[in-house]
Amino acid sequence: MLVDNLEYNTEREHLIIPEYGRHIQKMVNQAIAMEDREERNKCANSIIAVMGNLNPHLRDVPDFQHKLWDQLFMISDFKLDVDAPYPIPSPEELAERPQPLAYPQNFPKYRFYGNNIKRMIDVAVKWEDGDKKDGLVMTIANHMKKSFLNWNKDTVDDQVIFNHLFELSDGQLNLKDSEEDLTQATAFVQTKKRYVKKTHKPSRGRKRY
Repeated sequence: MLVDNLEYNTEREHLIIPEYGRHIQKMVNQAIAMEDREERNKCANSIIAVMGNLNPHLRDVPDFQHKLWDQLFMISDFKLDVDAPYPIPSPEELAERPQPLAYPQNFPKYRFYGNNIKRMIDVAVKWEDGDKKDGLVMTIANHMKKSFLNWNKDTVDDQVIFNHLFELSDGQLNLKDSEEDLTQATAFVQTKKRYVKKTHKPSRGRKRY
């Protein structure tokens, strides 16, 4: 009876990389069982070609070819002995955890300014005193005010921005005694409202027949 020939996935061999399917796994197992090395090499290259066909837009990219060969050895549980064009990885190398990424750290109190502001401040600190540096510092302060208003409220005193700038620059950029005023908050609010998408209300006019 046909029912006797049915196979359930739970009873089949475990797929190491399920994305390639059971046929690739069977082809790899067949290659492992081949005694002739030359035939084994031909079979391995044929399997790589089939694996590459699953991603035709990447199959000719050198880095992707390297990845395919690594995956081939993984599927074989590192039992396939062939002449690969790339160094054969070890299970320990592939299981090694990557180095943690160094995420940029911002001041937790003033996250609304963003990391770019801190980078600009660090650059301004290194500039020589003069009109050029003064202009950059005022530009930074105005951008800080704009960022503050985007995330907090519609008004903010300039002294608040100057105090934050003083703190973020470790006291090296001091506008606390400056006689210049920053851009008015209303200008930032108007600019923000200008880009708000308008919603059209449904027409309440007469019906058209």
